[in-house]
Amino acid sequence: MNIILPEKLKEICSDIVKDAPMREHTTFGAGGNVAFLATVGSEEALVQAIDILEEAQVSWFLLGNGSNILVADAGYSGVMLKLGADFEKTETEDNKIIAGGAAMLSRVAKKAETESLTGLEFASGIPGTVGGAVTMNAGAYGGEMKDVVMSARIYFPGKGVKTLTTEELHFGYRHSVLKEERGVLISVVLSLQFGIKKDIIDKVAELARQRREKQPLEYHSAGSTFKRPEGSFAGKLIMEAGLAGFSCGDACVSEKHCGFVINKGNATASDIYKVIKAVQERVKEDSGYELEPEVILLGDFRENDGRI
Repeated sequence: MNIILPEKLKEICSDIVKDAPMREHTTFGAGGNVAFLATVGSEEALVQAIDILEEAQVSWFLLGNGSNILVADAGYSGVMLKLGADFEKTETEDNKIIAGGAAMLSRVAKKAETESLTGLEFASGIPGTVGGAVTMNAGAYGGEMKDVVMSARIYFPGKGVKTLTTEELHFGYRHSVLKEERGVLISVVLSLQFGIKKDIIDKVAELARQRREKQPLEYHSAGSTFKRPEGSFAGKLIMEAGLAGFSCGDACVSEKHCGFVINKGNATASDIYKVIKAVQERVKEDSGYELEPEVILLGDFRENDGRI
């Protein structure tokens, strides 16, 4: 991965790590290295860094909590940008929470609970950042980000920073405007309702209980591996195709919840990719459904990697 890092970038970023192993920065606990992992500490630095990379035609990707990506074993020949501490800040104004793009969604949900604000309980167990959650309109247990997002500030390369309303964010199932156009979420305003703290705490506890019972939380994974197909459920289709426990190396279809591909210890990105491809092929043969991964694949995943 012999890419040339622009000198200007070294002056702007608060930290740059060469050949950073993505197994240490993703919830899958697998994957190769990225050429550079660069941290930007402020909004100004973020804008400058992206402009520099765009001008130099250097590939870049924004890293949140790494809860929805898989980097190929051969690595990613580009710059992985990470938002620094300034983007992790949250503050409350009446019934609203203003959160930076790098704030952990679970921590924001905890802040809402502390302030007796209801509406974000569904997000208490989602292991991603606010930016990632808005990008994919993350949801669980009947709630989605579109239900609580009032507005978001986003930097669009070449177009500047824009404040978009809920309608302008084009929310859909695991979709937002950030799936249509490349950009980086700087901050978001969440509009919640005042509630009874005990009720909020009880609901969060009940959802946590359900997660422990139904999801393989003891293993590395990226959560639900596939999007929900119209008219059915990915986990159900995978189970009916006889794939519960199907494995390649240490990558495995969870028997606890077939919608999860898990890393039982030392799975490679290739192992995980092989399981994903095999599941797609088997489900298509069995039911006709074409499962689409929620997981973003970065780097070179060769087609023959998917043959078992």
